[in-house]
Amino acid sequence: MPPASTEASTAVGAVAVETSSETPQPLAPGQRGYRRMSLALFAAGVAAFALLYSTQALLPAVSADFGVSASAASWTVSAATGALALFVLPLSAFSERFGRRTLMTVSLAVAVAVGLLVPFAPSLEWLVALRAVQGAALAGLPASAMAYLAEEVRPKALIAAIGLFVAGNSIGGMSGRIVTGWAADLWGWRAGLAAVGLLALAGAVVFRLLLPKARHFTPGRLSARALAGTVRGHLSDPLLLRLYAIGALFMTVFGAVYTVIGYRLVAAPFNLSQGVVGSIFLVYLVGTVSSAAAGRLVGRLGRRGALYLAVTTTAAGLLLSLSDALAAVLAGLVLITAGFFAGHAVASSSVSRTAKTGRAQASALYQSVYYLGSSVGGTLGAIAYHSGGWAGTVGLGLLAVAGVVSITLYGTRVARAERRTLIAAGSAPAMVARG
Repeated sequence: MPPASTEASTAVGAVAVETSSETPQPLAPGQRGYRRMSLALFAAGVAAFALLYSTQALLPAVSADFGVSASAASWTVSAATGALALFVLPLSAFSERFGRRTLMTVSLAVAVAVGLLVPFAPSLEWLVALRAVQGAALAGLPASAMAYLAEEVRPKALIAAIGLFVAGNSIGGMSGRIVTGWAADLWGWRAGLAAVGLLALAGAVVFRLLLPKARHFTPGRLSARALAGTVRGHLSDPLLLRLYAIGALFMTVFGAVYTVIGYRLVAAPFNLSQGVVGSIFLVYLVGTVSSAAAGRLVGRLGRRGALYLAVTTTAAGLLLSLSDALAAVLAGLVLITAGFFAGHAVASSSVSRTAKTGRAQASALYQSVYYLGSSVGGTLGAIAYHSGGWAGTVGLGLLAVAGVVSITLYGTRVARAERRTLIAAGSAPAMVARG
């Protein structure tokens, strides 16, 4: 018979193991589950964003085939992002009831199925309608992914984890545009869309096979009243409102620039082919790096410091892109892309950290205004290009950048005022600045 001390130790160990299995610790970098989760969400980001922006690099070809203007063809992008913006909030409520993993799986499956039908659209109207359905289906992914990460990842690793998801978004946006560009050059724009559909199918399969089951999700009830209450709570939080506005303005710049850039590059003085224009989107790799590095930027500069750096980089890229030298235009796109993805990663991760309850809805609201910014930016960018050329599009982008600067400066003043108040009250050591 073992000694009493051994029995006690064994009992304590059993209790510890049992407690550990009942309440598993959040995932952290270096763990196998964290690596599987990161790769799965990276694949989901690639699939979703290859589909979401699949027509953007093809807009000149779509315009020529259907005989429509740039602003009319831009609706093949704006319809998808606009539908995503409208549906992301209601679908986030379903994720609270049925689970983040389930909703992400269904969303990708429907979006991929529609993506395989899109190449057969007989008219621009049908193409826009199918793209709207595709955008609505994709709405289940972004907010659910952010909420999944906030629940399953340790808080200190959250910005880095979201940065990797955003990096997958950038790879998807880049690969989708490159694939469509070269396929369109060889076989036409419809073949380009078919190739992206197959790419997204592969990404969706990888996602479903690798994503770990949620260990910290607690199902809730579907209640319109509760959803409305949660949304009102988030919209009454001044910090969340500022973060939402920052995300929308950043995306307005990005949507305007990348919707119009193809038209500029296929025209004089550049006269590039559709395939080469698609390859221009390799600059998205810069976005992959800058979004993944957002956590380090925040650690060194603070949240607002990282945002200041992001907007300065974006503005410099816009101004540089005004040149008629191809090298300068490409350098401008690199800076715009780096600044945008860094700003987006900082703002979106800050939303997840700020919201203590209803995280899916908080992320959904961010995604809603973010993609609304993309839709508005794409449409207004095309109109500005039609009216004033590339300088008109750049002017629109600079206005949006000025909005981000104003909001961030205001947040800085609010944070300083709160700090002075807390110092005067003698509670500064316990303060966590929210500005």
